[in-house]
This record gives sequence, structure tokens and C-alpha cells, in this order.
Amino acid sequence: MSRSRQPPLVTGISPNEGIPWTKVTIRGENLGTGPTDLIGLTICGHNCLLTAEWMSASKIVCRVGQAKNDKGDIIVTTKSGGKGTSTVSFKLLKPEKIGILDQSAVWVDEMNYYDMRTDRNKGIPPLSLRPANPLGIEIEKSKFPQKDLEMLFPGMSADFTSENFSAAWYLIENHSTTSFEQLKMAVTNLKRQANKKSEGSLACVKGGLSTFFEAQDALSAIHQKLEADGTEKVEGSMTQKLENVLNRASNTADTLFQEVLGRKDKADSTRNALNVLQRFKFLFNLPLNIERNIQKGDYDVVINDYEKAKSLFGKTEVQVFKKYYTEVETRIEALRELLLDKLLETPSTLHDQKRYIRYLADLHAPGDPAWQCIGAQHRWILQLMHSCKEGYIQDLKGTPGLHSPVVDPDNDVPPSMLGHLSQTASLKRGSSFQSGRTDTWRYKCPHRVAFVEKLTKLVLSQLPNFWKLWISYVNGSLFSETAEKSSHIERSKNVRQRQNDFKKMIQEIMHCLVKLIRGALLPLSIPEGGMRQYGGWEVKSELDGQWLAHVIQTIRLTYESLTALEIPNDMLQTIQDLILDLRVHCVMVTLQHTAEEVKRLAGKEDWIVGNEGLTSLIRLVQMKKVHMFKRASVFMKKIAQNLAMKQPYQFEQCIVHSLQSLKGVLDCKPGEASVFQQPKTQEEVCQLSINIMQIFIYCLEQLSIKPDGDGDTTHLSIDVSSPDLFGSIHEDFSLTSEQQLLIVLSNCCYLERHTFLNIAEHFEKHNFQGIEKITQVSMTLLKDLDHRLFENYIELKADPIVGSLEPGIYAGYFDWKDCLPPTGVRNYLKEALVNIIAVHAEVFTISKELVPRVLTKVVEAVSEELSRLMQCVSSFSKNGALQARLEICALRDTVAVHLTPESKSSFKQALEALPQLSSGADKKLLEELLNKFKSSMHLQLTCFQATSSTMTKT
Repeated sequence: MSRSRQPPLVTGISPNEGIPWTKVTIRGENLGTGPTDLIGLTICGHNCLLTAEWMSASKIVCRVGQAKNDKGDIIVTTKSGGKGTSTVSFKLLKPEKIGILDQSAVWVDEMNYYDMRTDRNKGIPPLSLRPANPLGIEIEKSKFPQKDLEMLFPGMSADFTSENFSAAWYLIENHSTTSFEQLKMAVTNLKRQANKKSEGSLACVKGGLSTFFEAQDALSAIHQKLEADGTEKVEGSMTQKLENVLNRASNTADTLFQEVLGRKDKADSTRNALNVLQRFKFLFNLPLNIERNIQKGDYDVVINDYEKAKSLFGKTEVQVFKKYYTEVETRIEALRELLLDKLLETPSTLHDQKRYIRYLADLHAPGDPAWQCIGAQHRWILQLMHSCKEGYIQDLKGTPGLHSPVVDPDNDVPPSMLGHLSQTASLKRGSSFQSGRTDTWRYKCPHRVAFVEKLTKLVLSQLPNFWKLWISYVNGSLFSETAEKSSHIERSKNVRQRQNDFKKMIQEIMHCLVKLIRGALLPLSIPEGGMRQYGGWEVKSELDGQWLAHVIQTIRLTYESLTALEIPNDMLQTIQDLILDLRVHCVMVTLQHTAEEVKRLAGKEDWIVGNEGLTSLIRLVQMKKVHMFKRASVFMKKIAQNLAMKQPYQFEQCIVHSLQSLKGVLDCKPGEASVFQQPKTQEEVCQLSINIMQIFIYCLEQLSIKPDGDGDTTHLSIDVSSPDLFGSIHEDFSLTSEQQLLIVLSNCCYLERHTFLNIAEHFEKHNFQGIEKITQVSMTLLKDLDHRLFENYIELKADPIVGSLEPGIYAGYFDWKDCLPPTGVRNYLKEALVNIIAVHAEVFTISKELVPRVLTKVVEAVSEELSRLMQCVSSFSKNGALQARLEICALRDTVAVHLTPESKSSFKQALEALPQLSSGADKKLLEELLNKFKSSMHLQLTCFQATSSTMTKT
């Protein structure tokens, strides 16, 4: 055939190096059209065609052989393309020498590795084949005499393969000068060697896994071949011929005497039948009577007749009696099967179960029917529990299931497999279990909560009978009182053997109950392998704390009911663990929901005050002119209180309501552990509590920058600079950003002094841990927010006042060197004072406590700027100095209540920059002008005096 294809070209091999018999994958182009087209494959000069497996025209798999060349090309030869070429090469590595004690996945030809004639290790025991330096560090032989070492360590040896090995001797002899750091490295080397030894077997198995499989396949093929060859060469068994001879001899013997014996037996049977027919009518009619009584359900009559027949004909050798007694036994066996089926049938009552067990015991049924009944009930309870879960999941998905649990969760499990529960005896729980429910509860109850209700009710309706059945089995009341003594002894042995099995049954039911509830409420606590069996709840939202608390109460009542059955506590421990996990989960979820509610407080704030807030101010404006400042301040005080207290009060109430909802969850019932017993839980609860505080503080910060409302309510505007503070109150007033800042600042003060401390008391009352940390972190965050907001407010209010001083001083080309004698305080200072009064009014309206704090900062800024301006003046005339001193003293005396050491220092520096008054006339003029200023602005300056008197009283 002519070559119509290009010669093979090898472009890649993986791996590109390895020992002989390494499996490699060859890739390239034109590597043949099929397995038959491949006629040659050499790697490093060795023919590998025998192990080659053609995969495609671009891929061949083979094993490298025992090539002589260390490195060579990969040459592929095909019928269609001829001999090919290679752009890559393969490097053949020398195999590692496998020692006598080394593990290997294949059989090692020892002749290729050891020459037994020249091998120095021949005859050396394996224990001597040890590393010369086990510690892996340099050996330094000591100069200690051998005799001295033997005296120091009598009966010991420095050989670490000896039973009397002494580590101290070995170290003195080989490492006497080794440092401690090197010895620590030696310990690391020893540990590494030990780990290698432990991992050696596993690595050997993993490395030789393919070899094991190939050997297994080969052995299986040989075995099948040998079996096929043996069947063809040997016909049947070797003893078949002998068996045939014996059978023929037996048949011949039977033929000789069969006729005579047959006639004799027939005559005897006829004669005996005629004699006993009338005497034993009871036995002959018994099969038919048994059938009739079984149909009527008279099992007691059947058992009595059977006992009588058994005592009369149980050991008879008469064939007629045997035949009829066999019929009786056949029917009794059918009765046993019938009773056993009825016994294992579910559902059934405890009374019927005991009755069927007694019947089976009187009929001497084989095995242990009572234990079989217990096992059937155990499987039935488990099946009911899983069916209950599947029904609720189907209902949740909208698929018509066994029932509709959310519509009526208080009814017993509906018809079909669950319908019998309404007829079985159930253990009643306390009246509080159903307290507080209305008709709407059924429709609002989540599926998972209704499922837990139904599941616990199901368990409590079935487990008491199951437990009573076991108690009756233990004390023997299930069985007939006329049973034989040997039967009692046998049953006692069975009871002792069955105790552990029954304990496992109870534990399995408890584990199933707990896992089903965990799958519904705590899916993360179920291993991945059990989610399919116990999970499957496709829910998007977590249950809130109220429903979780209800579930916890349900499970607690279930636990109390099970404890009343006198079930050992160790069998119910899983329920206690579930209750603890649910309590912890409920606390976490409640705190998380509380954080979300706190986050929504910022959106609920509309800056509208109720009965005694802004509405009071509106009524005040609608009245006639008010000239009594005290009366107006009373209204302002009410407004400030309403504005400042709303958010902290709502926040505190939110926390209090959450903690009150957790009271029943946090309280420990008998036998329960505290929710906060685990440090991890304490840390998580503490962090969630801190998170709530952080969220509220963040809400306050958002409220401080929240834009004004949409103007749906009545608004007012106030001209604070007017002498008549309330004379210029106009409508259409809304809270400004500065007022919002003040309200939030007031809230911060109230939180620090009252709310946070009250919350800490509530936390302590409910036994929360880490309260000091919660309070400390909260206070730190609150103070940080307060500082930032206060600085913002001061910047908003103080900067315009400070900025107006310099232009006001030099208005009208005023010059300190050339000015007229002073006639009074100039307007720029009055304007600055009016602006300060406006700040005072605004702050006083919101929070009286913030007035000193705000005004001191404003006064500091103004005094500092005034001092700077005075120090910048090069020189003053006499009139200029007197004018400057008048204005500085007027400002200082007016705000004297709010002076701080910093502002006093600024005023002092400003006055020091002025020339001293030289004459008494100047001093007198200064005093007169100051008194004139105070008299003319008495009304405006009253706010500072009121503040002063208030501070004096407090």
C-alpha cells in the first residue's frame, strides 16, 4: 500500500523522564490510523511496541523498557507513514536500589540487586542494618574512657538497638560537645524519621495501587481458565458413580418387601380406624373446630383445645392420630402466623398487643414475639416522625401532602398512616402548653413551629405505650401465668440481653426527634450526610425570637413529660443539649433582630414632637405678646426635653422588650445549664450587644446629618437677634441642621448619664456576661461621636462670629492711631454678642445642659481671635487704646460666666497689648461707658445672667 500520510512526528511526552517501566503518554502528529497501523515504537533505543496502546492519531500510551541509553528520542513507525521523527527526548533514570528492609509494591529480583558472594551484609541481622547517625547531626567522639562510662551506667549500653539502651551514655559518647540548639534539631530529625516510617506503608500502597490491580486481574483470568478446563475434562463429581450404585441397591431391597408390608399395613390401618373412630372423635373434629373458632376470634378456645390435644396425642406413634395431629399443628401454625401478623400490625393498642403476645406465648411460638413487637413499634414511631416531616415540607412547597399542618396544628396526625393517633392513649401536657392561643395563631404559626408542635405531640402519644410495653416485657406480665418455669428462665436471659438493645432504640428515637428538630431550626448543626434525611426545609428567613421561645417551651414540656415516664436521664441528654443549643440560638437571633429594629429607629425619627413639644411652642406663638421670659423658658424646656428624650427612650425600650422576651429562655429549668456557660457564647453575645450599641450610635450620627422633613407639619421661624425673642416668631419653621446636631448631642448626654447605665443594669439582671466591656466600648464610641458632632456644631456657629470681628473692627476705614474719643461700644461687638445670644437661645431651646459647654467654646474662639487682632496692631493712640479696652472689657464682662482659663488668658493677652490708662479721667470714662453699654443691652444680656443664677443654684 502506498504511503498517503506524513511520517509520524512526536512533539511531546509526559513524563519526560523516569525509571524503566514508567508509564508515559506520547503526543504528536500522524501517529497512525489505528492499532494495526502501529508497527514500531522505540524509546531510548528500546522497543516498547509490546506495551504500546494506540489511543488516537495524536496520542499513544506505553511503558518504557530496560533501555541501555540514558537519553534518547521517541521514534514511532506506522504502516501508513513509515518511520517517524521526534522533537523531544526521554531521559531514563536509574532505579533506586531497594534494600532488604525496604517496602516494594512488586517482587524484587534479588539477584539483580545483591551479589550474595560479595555482599558484605550477608549474615548480618536486620537490626544491625540501622543508620549510623540516627540524630542526623555531626558525631563527635568523646575522650571519656569506656570503663568510666560503664561505671556511670552499670548494666546499660550505648547501642540504641539494645534493650538496656541509655540515651545519656549515647549522648556523652557521641555528642558531648554538641550545643543545645543542635540537640533540638536532632529531636526534629528523629520525629521526621518516625513520621516517614508511619507513612511508608500507606505511600507504598498508593504508589503500587496500579500494580495490585493488574495482579488481581491476572489471577482472576487464570482462575476462570482453570475452572473452564476442569469442567471440560471431568464429567460430574468423583463420587457420582458410587452414589448411583448405592441407590440401585436400596431400590432393589425395597422392591422385595414392598408388596407384603403394604398389605399388612393396610389391614392394620383399617382395623384400627374402625376401633378408634368412635373413641377419638375429639381429635378428628379438631381441625375443623379450630378453623371455625379462629374465624369467630375465639382464640382462648383454640388454645385450650390445642393444649388438650397436645397432651393426648403429642407423642403418639399411631399414623392416623399423627395425620390428624399434623393437621392440627398446621392450623395452629397458621394461627401463630395470624397472631404474629396482628401483633406486628401498626397501629394497634397496648391492650391488643399484650393479648396477642399472651396467645403466642401459650401457643409456644418460636422466637420472641414480644421483642418483635417492640422492634415493630420502634420502627413505626420512627416512620411516623419522618412522615410528619415530609408532610410539612410538602405543604410548605405547596404540594398536597398527607395533611395541612399550618391550618390546624392542634389536631392529631390526620388519616392514612397517621390517623390512629387520635385513638391512642396520649400523655397530656400541662395546660400552659396551649395557653395564649387564638384562632389566628393557627394561621400565623410558621410551618417549622407547627411541625415541632406536631412532632413532639406524636412522640408523646406513642412513647408512653412503647415504654409500658417494655416494662411489661421486663417484669413478665406480658406472658401467661401458667407458662413453664424453664420459659421464665429463658425469658430472663433474653431480658438481660435485650436491655442494651432497647436502650439503643430509645436513644435512636430521641436522636431522631432531636435531629428532625435541628434540621428544621438548626440546620447548620446537622452533618452534611444527614441533611437529606433530617433537613430539606427550604426557608428564606430565620424564625424570630418569639417563635423560638415558644418552641423552647414546647420542647421543655416534652422533656418534662418524658421524665415523668421515669426514662433514665442519660437517654434524654440529647434533648437537654438541643434545648441548650436552641436557647443560645434564640438569644443570638433575638439580639440580631434587635439590632435590625434599632437600625430602623433612624428612619422612624421625624423630628415632630407630641403633646408638649413643638405644638406647645405653636400655641405659645398664637398667644398675645409674651413679655415674661421665665414663662417662655418653661415652654422651651418642655420642648427640649421632648426633643432630647425620644430616641434614647425608644432605644432603651427596644432593648428592654428584647430582654423581657428572653427571660423565659435565659431562666434555667431543673437540670439545664446556663446559656452563658461556654466562653464562645459569652463572646458572641457580648459582640452582638456591642453591635446593637454601635448601630444605635451610627443611627444617631445619621440623624445628625439627616435632611429636614417634607414640611407636612406646621413650622416656625425665630429671629433670635431680636430684642423681643418671641416677638418675631413666624410660621413655616423647620428644624435646621444645627438644631438636629444639638438634639443628637443632647441625646448623647442622656445616653451617657442614664440610658447606657440602665441598659447595663438590665443586662446584669438577665445574667449577661461581659457587661463592663459592653459599657466601656459603648461609652467610648458615644464619646467619640459626641466629640465629632460638638466640634462640627462649634465650627458652624463660632466661625461666622469670629470671621465677622476683623471686618467689623475696621469698618468705615477705622484706624487705631487716628480715631475720635470713644462714645460707646461699636456695632461690630454688639453684633457679635447678638450672634452669641442667638447661639445661646438655640442651645437653650434644645438642651439647657449644653449651654455652658457650647458657649465656653464659642467664647474661647472669639477671645482668641480678638487677642490676635489686638496683637497685630502696631500702635494705638490714646483714644484708640481707650476704645479697644472698652470693647474688650465689655465682651469679657458680658460672657464672664462662660470664661475658661484659655479664654481668660486670651483676654489678658489682648489687654496687655494695649497701652495702660494714664489718668483717672480715662478710667472713669471707661467705667461710665461700660455701665452705659450694660444698661442699654440689659434685655439682650439677661440670658447670660439667667444662666449664671442657674449655675449658682445647681
